[in-house]
Amino acid sequence: MQMQTQLQTQVHFRSCRLHRPFLILPHNRSLRNSIGYFSLRVSYKRLNTTIKNCIRNEEHGVENHHQQQQLRKAYPFHEIEPRWQHYWEENRTFRTPDEIDTSKPKFYMLDMFPYPSGAGLHVGHPLGYTATDILSRYKRMQGFNVLHPMGWDAFGLPAEQYAIETGTHPKVTTMKNIGRFRSQLKSLGFSYDWDREISTAEPQYYKWTQWIFLQLLKKGLAYQAEVPVNWCPALGTVLANEEIVNGLSERGGYPVIRKPMRQWILKITAYADRLLEDLDELDWPESIKEMQRNWIGRSDGAEMEFCVLDLDGQERGLKLAVYTTRPDTIFGATYLVVAPEHPSLSSLVSEAQSKCVEDYREQASRKSELERTDLQKEKMGVFSGSYARNPATGEAIPIWVADYVLGSYGTGAIMAVPAHDSRDHEFALKYGIPVCWVVKPDDNHYNSLQESYSGDGIIINSSNPESGLVINGLPSKEAAFKVIEWAESTGHGKKKVNYKLRDWLFARQRYWGEPFPVIFLDDTGEIVPLPEHDLPVTLPELDDFTPTGTGEPPLAKAVDWVKTTDPSSGKPATRETSTMPQWAGSCWYYLRFMDPTNSKTLVDKAKEMYWGPVDIYVGGAEHSVLHLLYARFWHKVLYDIGVVSTKEPFKCLINQGIILGEVEYTACRDQEGRLVSADSINIVNEYHQEKVPEEKVMKSGDSYVLKDNPGIRLIARAHKMSKSKGNVINPDDVVNEYGADSLRLYEMFMGPLRDSKTWSTGGIEGVYRFLGRTWRLIVGTPLPNGLYNDGTVVVDVEPLEEQLRSLHKCIAKVTEEIQETRFNTGISAMMEFINAAYKWDNQPRSIIEEFVLLLSPYAPHMAEELWFRLGRSNSLAYERFPVAKDEYLKDTRIVLPVQINGKTRGTIHVQETCTEDDAFRLASSDEKLSKYLLGRTIKRRIYVPSKILNVILEQQKVST
Repeated sequence: MQMQTQLQTQVHFRSCRLHRPFLILPHNRSLRNSIGYFSLRVSYKRLNTTIKNCIRNEEHGVENHHQQQQLRKAYPFHEIEPRWQHYWEENRTFRTPDEIDTSKPKFYMLDMFPYPSGAGLHVGHPLGYTATDILSRYKRMQGFNVLHPMGWDAFGLPAEQYAIETGTHPKVTTMKNIGRFRSQLKSLGFSYDWDREISTAEPQYYKWTQWIFLQLLKKGLAYQAEVPVNWCPALGTVLANEEIVNGLSERGGYPVIRKPMRQWILKITAYADRLLEDLDELDWPESIKEMQRNWIGRSDGAEMEFCVLDLDGQERGLKLAVYTTRPDTIFGATYLVVAPEHPSLSSLVSEAQSKCVEDYREQASRKSELERTDLQKEKMGVFSGSYARNPATGEAIPIWVADYVLGSYGTGAIMAVPAHDSRDHEFALKYGIPVCWVVKPDDNHYNSLQESYSGDGIIINSSNPESGLVINGLPSKEAAFKVIEWAESTGHGKKKVNYKLRDWLFARQRYWGEPFPVIFLDDTGEIVPLPEHDLPVTLPELDDFTPTGTGEPPLAKAVDWVKTTDPSSGKPATRETSTMPQWAGSCWYYLRFMDPTNSKTLVDKAKEMYWGPVDIYVGGAEHSVLHLLYARFWHKVLYDIGVVSTKEPFKCLINQGIILGEVEYTACRDQEGRLVSADSINIVNEYHQEKVPEEKVMKSGDSYVLKDNPGIRLIARAHKMSKSKGNVINPDDVVNEYGADSLRLYEMFMGPLRDSKTWSTGGIEGVYRFLGRTWRLIVGTPLPNGLYNDGTVVVDVEPLEEQLRSLHKCIAKVTEEIQETRFNTGISAMMEFINAAYKWDNQPRSIIEEFVLLLSPYAPHMAEELWFRLGRSNSLAYERFPVAKDEYLKDTRIVLPVQINGKTRGTIHVQETCTEDDAFRLASSDEKLSKYLLGRTIKRRIYVPSKILNVILEQQKVST
């Protein structure tokens, strides 16, 4: 095939003669030779569309439509970006080799890898990805070995639900979604090492997830137990608390009930103290660390025993254990509360109350634990019909059943002290239970207290010589120690450390998840771990993914797969038909990126010791507890068995903010249809609301009002992007209109990375214009046909000191802001540089080359193109990042007063070493001063360096 600068075809259709290129090639011959000849072939579909467009243009008298489109673009991103994306992929520019020079410093940059949904990316997703890409490119240019991978959290419920609805296999859906996500990420120019791409749904990956499970089983950290779970009959699976909203499944809105099931559980509580203590060593946001501390919820208290009484007030030989963090308040315990799922509840309920209690238990089973512990919800409960004796007071107190107590926390029962706990206080007032004050606040405001008081103070009303406990007058903490000491000596209780953290429910009744590598012997039911050499246990192919309706997982339908034999004894056995939760694969993926193709071990020890831990981990705050806590737990187990060399997986954590949809403006009308200003509305819901187009809105102070009626203030609100809100912005559309570099720059320019921002399509035009100005400054203005000359307009001259100062101040600012992840102010510094450069008489090559390198982490496509046009034959990805020189950062300019005939008319900025001629030249070019000199004869100049310039003019003759 003969290569030409432009290959054209002629298409005859009606009276239209169409010329369209089959190949898009760089104008510069050496560039074509360097990055390779590649084509963007015009498909029949595109060709037909082009023909139709040509006919429409001809009918409307529009000629040269393509050239007009070109002229409207600030720069030719539509040619530049595909070209360099192709180059990076063909040359594997960002590949991190398996064997590297380990004497160089390393930088492991990791994104929380996405779940590939069918909707694809919206413009909120690239926010964090762009930030990590800038940091990765910057570190490469600083000489670091950079690991910047991408993969897919590919198992999960959405794909399975789609399979049930459509009959499409989850793997087919998942692979299609992954392809779309990958394509979108590549279109944005992210410098991922795609050779290391992984998917949690691939057998070669989940082989090692199964291997980790076997290690947990060996260490006694994985076990089976009958536990109450959130069961969704419609979805046919167990749901996590976070997957339930108002008693309904988050996906599908189906009813969820609590029911006991035998489940796999991981003993994360065995690591509670280590998970808590090691938080102090992490460079994480303090708010995230505090959330984990609260989730772990370590508390020091006591486990007390209350004897259950019969109807005659005699002890029944049954004791009810309660956990309390405030043993000092035991004299104020006026009732007990047990959880609806408490194992001894049936023994506590009287015959008269059995129906009420059973109805209440069924009602409570529909609520998630999050709903039950919501402080804002009304406290509800029923009397059990039984009583217990308070060991401190000797009094009989009622036993109630209430769902604000959880069976999974402590003992599943509490001693209720309504005077000193807000939940107990609310419950006691509702059901007429006595309130007894036993703690007097230190500030002596006891008599004025109308609510419960939960703080420390001096103990009152707390002495009973008959029980042997007297703590009146003691401070709370001292009293607590004395109560524990008394309880242990009398057998009424003991000191106890407790945690809110529960063991991790690690099974789902789903098909699309990792199979468990265990079997059960048919004759004994014994659990048998499969040999490691038999891994992976792969998912069988199924055509029917619907729930069985019996609680059995869909895998139970794969009868030939379920029935197996024990490899060691040959006995008949049955496979586990539950699968692991979606969290499983995401607990350790950061390790596999270090060594993604290793078939012999999870990760090579030398590679893990070099790359670990992750230097910066970027993702949403919504994963701040569960994913991060589970990953830390697995990492510590792997540390204990010698697989990893660090105690923690992620050294630094950054939570990027979210991008909200564009601001929506709403006007309110009263019942008569009259517009009402939002500032006069007390209850907005009583008014009819209607959306107002942006063009009818203007800003007035801090508010937004109607242009034609400024007295009407509007409601201005931005919502999180979602399909239901209809405010999702597809990044593909933005890239087509403005280019990937513009989208990258805009998302960084919107504000600090960690803050939430509001999307504005109009706002992206600002950075788009900046890139266009940068392009024209270096390449020159376009030709009449919209194309640009080859090369650049830079000149090979020594730069002026003023140019060097402008450059190095920009370098210093951009470098500092990248390191501090303040990308928006780094972009501002580059904008200031371009503004200054437009005032120069020329563009020195050495200055422009350094600026292009500075720009490259932010706008890599344009930077690569400019770099090549500047005569460089290789990618700039590994070029040295510019370093600011101190001698150009110190401002040696001074303000020099300028006088005309002895009268000060203005000032100019000059260097300390400025000569008289240079000072006069600057004064002559100053807009304010030049008007005094224009057309006048200069008699002499008086110049005192760093002090003053006085220009003496000839006196003008006045004609008579």
